[in-house]
Amino acid sequence: GFLPPKDPMAIERSNLLSMMKLSIKVLIQSSLSLGRTLDSEYPPLQQFFVVLEHCLKHGLRAKKSFIGQNKSIWGPLELVEKLCPESLNIATSARDLPGIKTGLGRARAWLHLALMQKKVADYMKALLDCKDLLSEFYDSGALMMEEEGAVMGGLLVGLNVIDANLCIKGEDLDSQVRMTAILDQKHYIEELNRHLSGTVTDLQAKMDSIEKTNSKLVEELTAATDRINSLREEQEQLRNENESILQSSQKKEEAALHDSQVELETYKQTRQGLDEMYTVVWKQYKEENHIRQELERELELQVGFKQEMEVAMKLLEKDTHEKQDTLAALRLQLDKVKTLNLQMFHKAQSYRYVLNLRVTVSCSVHRLGLETELRTEKEQRQSLQKALQREQDNSMEFRTQLQQLQGLNTELQELKQEKQQLQQKCEQQEQALQEMGLHLSQSKLKMEDFKEVNKALKGHAWLKDDEATQCKQCQKEFSIARRKHHCRNCGDIYCNSCSSNELALPSYPRPVRVCDMCHSLLLQRSSSKAS
Repeated sequence: GFLPPKDPMAIERSNLLSMMKLSIKVLIQSSLSLGRTLDSEYPPLQQFFVVLEHCLKHGLRAKKSFIGQNKSIWGPLELVEKLCPESLNIATSARDLPGIKTGLGRARAWLHLALMQKKVADYMKALLDCKDLLSEFYDSGALMMEEEGAVMGGLLVGLNVIDANLCIKGEDLDSQVRMTAILDQKHYIEELNRHLSGTVTDLQAKMDSIEKTNSKLVEELTAATDRINSLREEQEQLRNENESILQSSQKKEEAALHDSQVELETYKQTRQGLDEMYTVVWKQYKEENHIRQELERELELQVGFKQEMEVAMKLLEKDTHEKQDTLAALRLQLDKVKTLNLQMFHKAQSYRYVLNLRVTVSCSVHRLGLETELRTEKEQRQSLQKALQREQDNSMEFRTQLQQLQGLNTELQELKQEKQQLQQKCEQQEQALQEMGLHLSQSKLKMEDFKEVNKALKGHAWLKDDEATQCKQCQKEFSIARRKHHCRNCGDIYCNSCSSNELALPSYPRPVRVCDMCHSLLLQRSSSKAS
């Protein structure tokens, strides 16, 4: 299509910016390879100052004075002194430098000093941010007033890696002849054109490599899609197996829980019966103990009664002896009393014998009863110990079953962890697929951009793949076996048989594919030119 003519000022800004990019690139690369501090005689540095001076002069208004009109970049550079107080010393040095008579010489000295300070980018950024102050010195379409000025300020940041020790002489800075001899404008433009031609060639080579990469990515995407489908099938199988294992483990767990609950109820009932039996035995033991204590108290009473009888007998004998002394005269009565005493003594002896016999019999009977009670208590204790042993055995069985349940629970947790890991792997694969799709879409976008560049370079429309369903020459439908091929001359899409020829084109570094029609047409043109 027809492109509207561009603004001459815009074309100048674009050319100056391209020259600035190239000069900064050459300066940085050469200085890094040189590996030392730069001096004033270094050619790439001199070229950079000339290009920078041209950029600052673009669109600069001429100031009228009584001598005449004067265009000098010293005016806008003096503004930096107000915006950045740290630049006061270089501005003073530029003014007071001996031998400088013109404003251009002061401006050049200021730029040399700012480069040695590594502050060129900072000072230019502060100056570019104040468009209202710059409008007094520059026209509206000047480079310093447009976006190219901001781009230039960003490019100047790269100069901070350069170390320079420049010799500043006033006579050289005022001289215009040396600067003009350094820069051959025609040679620089030719260098720029060669650089642009190399860039176009690189872009074409990149477009071809991107097409190859795109086809490889399509194949890789197909393989990845198949792999993802197989992984999804495996995931579905694993999910089904996991569900079946989970169901079986849940059933086993429910059955084991039910059995443990039944055994627990049985244990509780057995324990309740044992507790009741123990309560009854304990009550019987308390009652028998109470009876034994009563019998012991009764035995103590009988022993006390026997002791009282003995004391009474002793007192009676004592009274008898006393009466014998006092009743010596009454022998008859004494004989009767003796006879009576003898009778009483015999009765007492017989009574004592009977009492001793009775006490002995009662003690023997009580001892036999106590032995029987002790034997009964021993038998009950042995039966309780057996019941306690059975209860401990049941407790051990319950503990074993509880450990088995804990093992099943551990296996269930491991299965859950495996399931979670499989889900994480699936999510990672899906994320990788999304990233691959994003990469493919970005590659497609880049390829479209290169096609647009190629279209602009060749002047022909590049037909998109989805816009053609059949070959333009033979009209055969495209399929998997009959693939699409672009003609690099006209941009239309043909099958392989209709575009099997290759020719060298001006915009390509090597022979490329062309259709049969373009092949014959180009051959005719070349033959007519040769003739």
